[in-house]
Amino acid sequence: MNFKTILFASDFSEGSDFAFQSALSLARKFDSKLIVIHIINEPVDLRGFYVPHISFDKLEEEIEQGAEKLMEKFCRTHIQDFNNFETYVLPGIPYDEIIKKAVEFNADLIVLGTHGRTGLDHVLFGSTAEKVVRKSQIPVMTIRIQE
Repeated sequence: MNFKTILFASDFSEGSDFAFQSALSLARKFDSKLIVIHIINEPVDLRGFYVPHISFDKLEEEIEQGAEKLMEKFCRTHIQDFNNFETYVLPGIPYDEIIKKAVEFNADLIVLGTHGRTGLDHVLFGSTAEKVVRKSQIPVMTIRIQE
């Protein structure tokens, strides 16, 4: 199989950083384009409520700027001497946007870190990685952080 385009989704966690090493080494090995995305989980719309001293639009803007800064730092830290990559910070429901972007970029593989949550934690949150694995038509590689 040839991986022309690999999509990697980061949540900027330690697990994500760990998983990125695999995505990057695959991209190097197959001379792939690497698409690195971060999804800002859509914040609850507070506009209908009275929230003193907060402009919702300003809040959204600040969240986005913060995420962009984290993405720049992520790239500075983890991507040296590899130039064939693009980054995107997008709002939305993480698993949904990951799959949409993978289709849009015609990705051959999606790479995700997984937290390996179990029990109640897992039941309550369901993992983004698990949802992507279940719903994606594109092959998904999940990499679990070594405890």
